[in-house]
Amino acid sequence: MVDDHPLFTRGLSLLLPEVSDGRVRVVGTTDDASAAAALVQRARADVAVVDVQMPPPGGARAIAAIRRVEPLVRVIAMSGFAEADAALEALRAGAVGFLPKTADPESLVGPLLAVLDGWSVVPESLLRGLLDRASPTESDGIAARLTADERRLWRLIAAGSGTVDIATTLHVSERTAKRLVAQLLRQLHVATRVEAAALAGRVGLDQQGQG
Repeated sequence: MVDDHPLFTRGLSLLLPEVSDGRVRVVGTTDDASAAAALVQRARADVAVVDVQMPPPGGARAIAAIRRVEPLVRVIAMSGFAEADAALEALRAGAVGFLPKTADPESLVGPLLAVLDGWSVVPESLLRGLLDRASPTESDGIAARLTADERRLWRLIAAGSGTVDIATTLHVSERTAKRLVAQLLRQLHVATRVEAAALAGRVGLDQQGQG
């Protein structure tokens, strides 16, 4: 356990073996995020429980360090606040789960054992918040508002095609090709072809069919 609240770690150290019938026990603790990776190695832990809100270098860096030195160790992040930003930072650092510190010890046993079986564990309310954040934004719907010809032109721009190639492919003059490109850039609210190509990647234009 990597946590700077001694009462919390001491409480779980005493209660987890009892409520899990001995299946879960705390083999080491530290209140220093920079010592997390060394502790996990020394204790030969199967799971590392890391408080996200740790003093510098912080919980996320502790998680990343653990994953670098012991990639097979499963890491669960915990926090006193179910904040989407903190959860996302921990998951990006390599955690496979995120749990609130307000949970009863009994309710932690299942998630701790589940991550060992390859599962990821996130509270439903937090998961829904993360999914809402990942929902398509207004910019993601741009492709749907374009005509088939405009999407085709966007794909050509994203592929790096020059004006001559675009004109040849679309069977128009180079002057018309330049006009169509300029018109599309305005519709996409970007200034350059490079920005248009980057936007195409972000909204998954290539995965939206060739219509």
